[in-house]
Amino acid sequence: MTTLNRPGAPDGHACGIDTAMEVIGGKWKVLILWALHEHPCRRFGELRRLLPGITEKVLASHLREMEADGVVHRVSYDEVPPRVEYALTEDGVRLNDALQPLAAWGRERPTARGLEEKAG
Repeated sequence: MTTLNRPGAPDGHACGIDTAMEVIGGKWKVLILWALHEHPCRRFGELRRLLPGITEKVLASHLREMEADGVVHRVSYDEVPPRVEYALTEDGVRLNDALQPLAAWGRERPTARGLEEKAG
């Protein structure tokens, strides 16, 4: 996802989260990271089945952007019919690991909201 950098820092980013959000921004990119973490080396169709609701256009676009950002690696095999597989790069694995606390927070959130509603 291409965004305009913000003034105030030499690289145009206000903080590390700003940089990370350029890579994972949007509804689907984090879910693509999760899918490739849970199911390494997947073909396009397999990824699409792992992400119900995503369109082919959005998946293709996000995979291209994530490849350009260095978090997804695309391997094209010279076969008939053509075969292309996607996997996380080392940076992609590190990013996915960094998102684990956020995932834990999300898993706990419905429980916390339920307790707040009962107490309130």
